[in-house]
Amino acid sequence: MDRPPRKVPKKKSGRLEAKPDLFPLPEPAAHSTSSARFSGTENPRHLRVIASLMIRPRKREEIDRIAGASNGPELVAELRRRGLRARCRRTPGIDRDGYPVKFGVYEFDDDDRRAINTWLRLRNLRGKT
Repeated sequence: MDRPPRKVPKKKSGRLEAKPDLFPLPEPAAHSTSSARFSGTENPRHLRVIASLMIRPRKREEIDRIAGASNGPELVAELRRRGLRARCRRTPGIDRDGYPVKFGVYEFDDDDRRAINTWLRLRNLRGKT
C-alpha cells in the first residue's frame, strides 16, 4: 500500500504560518571592513602599551616610557605582526632646535579596539575554567 506524502496542514483559519521576522539577522554594510584578528600576547611591555593606547593616542616617546624600553616602534611592529593595525599618524611640530618635524602618534582604530576586547574576553573566560 503506497500512500501519497501528506501535505503540511494549514491553520484552522486557512492562513499559512508566518515567518518570525521580529529580529532579523544583521547584514554587514557595504562599506564595512572585516574585523581585525588579534592573536594575543603575554609580553608585559605589549600589555602596558595596549592598555595605554586603549585610553588615548600616544606619542612615540610616551610609548617608550610606558613600555619601559627605548624601542617603541619595534613594539608596535610586533603588535602589528600579531594582527593589530596600530596606525601611526604623523603630526607636524617643532623640535627643540626650532626645526619643523613630524612626530609619530600611535593610535588604535575601532577594529583594533574590538579585536583587543574580544581577545580580553576570551582570555578571561579561559582563566576562569
